[in-house]
Order: sequence, then structure tokens, then C-alpha cells
Amino acid sequence: MIGGGSAPILVLSQNTKRESGRKVQTGNIAAGKAIADVIRTCLGPRSMLKMLMDPMGGIVMTNDGNAILREIMVQHPAAKTMLEVARTQDEEVGDGTTSVIILGGEMLSVALPFLQQQQMHPTVIISAYRQALEDLVVILKDKISISVDVNNRVEMMKIVKSCVGTKFISKWSELACKIALDATSTVALEENGRKEIDIKRYAKVEKIPGGAIEDSVVLRGVMVNKDVTHPKMKRTLKNPRIVLLDCSLEYKKGESQTNIEITKEEDFQKILLMEEEYIKKICDEVLQVKPDLVITEKGVSDLAQHFLLKAGVSCIRRVRKTDNNRIARAVGATVVSRTDELKEEDVGLHCGLFEIKKFGDEYFTFLVECKDPKACTILLRGASKDILNEVERNLQDAMNVARNVMVEPLLVPGGGAAEMALSQALSEKAKAITGVQQWPYRAVALALEVIPRTLIQNCGANPIRTLTALRAKHVQTDGTSWGIDGESGKIVDMKDYGVWEPFAVKVQTYKTAIETAILLLRIDDIVSGVKKQGDTTSPAAKAPEEGAPQPGEEP
Repeated sequence: MIGGGSAPILVLSQNTKRESGRKVQTGNIAAGKAIADVIRTCLGPRSMLKMLMDPMGGIVMTNDGNAILREIMVQHPAAKTMLEVARTQDEEVGDGTTSVIILGGEMLSVALPFLQQQQMHPTVIISAYRQALEDLVVILKDKISISVDVNNRVEMMKIVKSCVGTKFISKWSELACKIALDATSTVALEENGRKEIDIKRYAKVEKIPGGAIEDSVVLRGVMVNKDVTHPKMKRTLKNPRIVLLDCSLEYKKGESQTNIEITKEEDFQKILLMEEEYIKKICDEVLQVKPDLVITEKGVSDLAQHFLLKAGVSCIRRVRKTDNNRIARAVGATVVSRTDELKEEDVGLHCGLFEIKKFGDEYFTFLVECKDPKACTILLRGASKDILNEVERNLQDAMNVARNVMVEPLLVPGGGAAEMALSQALSEKAKAITGVQQWPYRAVALALEVIPRTLIQNCGANPIRTLTALRAKHVQTDGTSWGIDGESGKIVDMKDYGVWEPFAVKVQTYKTAIETAILLLRIDDIVSGVKKQGDTTSPAAKAPEEGAPQPGEEP
């Protein structure tokens, strides 16, 4: 038992493994570097793909850092932390997952010499890292970033193109950028002076195998994989009045195993009549507002279908809640959870066309030509499921880039230029720092060079020569926009080359990478109560005490 007094802090049983001190720190650094090495070849336009096979035999081919790390199985706790980092980055800004892992791994590996050779205390390294992070964010905002006009479509296309350029979809980059920009600007909402752009909820990607990628479009409205409930219902409606329900149009059965005992035949007729009257009542409540189309998340009974058909109303049932919310935003309707609460203002009037089309063997409902829809569906076509999945992952990144720029209209030069400029500025600042903290501070500046270096390596160019030339450019010209052309590995001015990245993504990448490195450096003890595989007996059972009965003996 560790700890004094009556409150024990930690109880170590005999089969608890414990590692501490330098061994843990070097182990954590090695784990972080290992994860970074897996992802390293996935950075830049010349990136390689990884083929991942899951236990079910499914195959994923991608160069999206987050998708790769989701599939990897690791045991080491520090490596698991690195995987979490990529997920956080993806949820927060939706891009830069590869960069954050590479940078985090490098921040850890530059700390290794201080721990091993100079026997420096982790706290000293951590405080230098913190200081470097603060300075870095200020320099990036004040000296390197430029503001951008969100309404200038040509500029926005360039920005999204720089994100798409490193992906599988780069061959169709014009189309991808157009789709990403249209979808993001469609779902943008301004409330109280703040922009709210919820891509996850309101810009849904629907994949239909078949056709060419060039056939992909952003629909001004919503598409769902559904057909009308009754074959005689209308499959095309112009300017329909749409009612959205969150309740079923069928007779409510009694809760929890209700038993009804019937003695006379007339009673049975009565019960059937009650059901019929109830369904007629709720159908009449719906028909009061004169809808042309009823969409519900629950079921619709045959009788209700009959009443709706008689009134000339089309009906779609069992629509997902998320799809229903999207339809509500697109057509300007309100989802109602009780039929007796239906009012005229709940009816959606903004939809220009309702039609049902058949692709392959399946029917799809289109609610399109909406007036100012605040939700949309991106319809992707392509040769196979694998290609469509990869295109979807790439599009999500592109939409996130567009969203980040719309929310915070600041840009920084891409192609490793921002990292190189920061590295240069931090190296200069390090000269003014007195004491031992100067070295870890300088190490952060050195670690930032990993991004341009990796870009050069992935092109197959000479990293040492190119990086030295790039460093010289930043020192001599005092410019912040010199970076690496990811296609050829040559040094180019990003202002002319036109590769820009959102400020929000860059800042989040640096913050997450450095803070993860700090977190892992602060660990000096790993206590695991998990037994090793194959070790079925505890250490106490392995060595019987003297005088204790041997197996098979009578006690």
C-alpha cells in the first residue's frame, strides 16, 4: 500500500505491473513516434494510400489520417492517447489529422535527448513548450496570417482546392470544391451575429454506386432512400404542401400486454369499429391542413393509407429522425409529434418539386428546388462502394475547410511555409531566453520543420538540401510564404502558387500536438492491474510457501 494515514492512495496487488521514471517516459515517446511513422507517408499530394483490413474481412483504402487511426489496434496507453488526438482534431476542425500526429510525434522525439543525455527534469521541458506554444499562436495570428473575403468565390475555391489537392479526389478537384462550397454555404445560418454551420447534421452525403463521379451534385433540398407506402399514390408533385410527423398513423395498442376478453361476436365488431374511428380521426386531423405529402418517422397502417389515398395525399413512412430534421429545415416545416396539434404554420411550403426516381433496384425520394433551403443532400455517384467511401471522406474534409474559413476568415500559407516561418521566428526568440529553458524552446522550433521535411520526403526529393535552401530563403527574404510544392518537392512562394490553409485548422493542430506532448511527458508512472496473456496464475500461486501443502496433498 502506498501512502500514509488512513486513506490509501493506491493498492498494488501481486499481479500488478508497475513501471516508473525514465523508462516510462522513453516508452511513451517511442510509442508516439511509432504512431507518427505509420502516418508519415500520408501527408501531402504525393501521399501513399494505406490498405486496412478489418476483422470481418472488409477492406478500406485511404490516406485520411483519422480513418487509418480509427482502424489501428494498439495496446500501449500512450499510443492510444495519440489515436484520441486525431479523433479530437477531426471533431474540432475536421482537417489536419495527419499533421497533428506527425507534429505530436516529433515534439516528443525532440524531448528525448534532454531526458536521456542531459537528465533534464520534464517540468523544465514542459514549461518551455508552454511558452513556445503561447508565442507561436501570437506570431501566427499577427505576422503570418492574412484575412480573406468569404464572399469571393474564386478565393474560396483556391482554399478548398489546397485541401482537396492531397486527396484521392484531386483528379476531380474543380467538381469537389464546387460541391463543398455549395453545401457549406447552403447550411450556413446566422444567429445573433454568430455564424452556425452544422455540416454533420444538415449536409448529408448519399452514395449511389453506378454512374460517373462527374454526375455528383449538391441537391437544393433533401433525398432519402424511400418510396411511397401505397403503389397508387402520386410519385410527382409540384409545389407540395408537406406535413412532417413524429407519430404513427395507426391504432395505438394497449401498453404492456393488455388482454381483452370477448364473449360476444358484436364486441369484436365494436373493437374493430373503435380502431377504424380512431384512425379516421387522426387522418382527418392531418387532412385538415390540406397536405399533398405526409412524411412520418413511425408506421402508417393500411387503413390510414386508404384514407390518405382517397384524399389524394402521398405518404412516406419510417423516415429517420435525422432525415426528418433535414427535410424540416429544407422545406420550412415543423416536425409535429401529435396530430391534434397540427396548425397551418407547421406545413412546409418551400419545396418546388417532390418526385421519386429509381436507381438500380431502389427507389429514392427527392424533395428539391427548395426556396433558400438550410439543409442539403450531396448525391455522390461512382464506380464502386470503396471509391464512394473515399470520395465521401475527402469531401467531408473539404467541407470542414470551407466551414472553418467562413467562421474565422483568416488564412496561413500552406506547403510547410507557416511551419518554416514559425520555426525561424521561434529560433530568434529563443536567443533572448536565459537559462536551461532555451534548449527545449529551440527544440520546438526544430520540431516544426518536420512538416516541410515530410512533404519533401514524400515527393522523393532530397530533404537535407531542399530544407537548407528553404531555411535560407526564410532568413534572407524575411518572407513568410516560402514553402514546398508538394507535387515536385521544389521551393515555391505560396502567394503565387496559391496554396492556403485555414488559420483555425493550423492553430488547433499546433495546440493539440504540443499539449499532447506535454501530457505524455508529465507521465512518470504506469500502473497496470492487467495480467499478461498466458499468465493464468498469480505470482503468489507460482511459488508455494515453505510448509504449505503441495498440490495433491491433504492440508
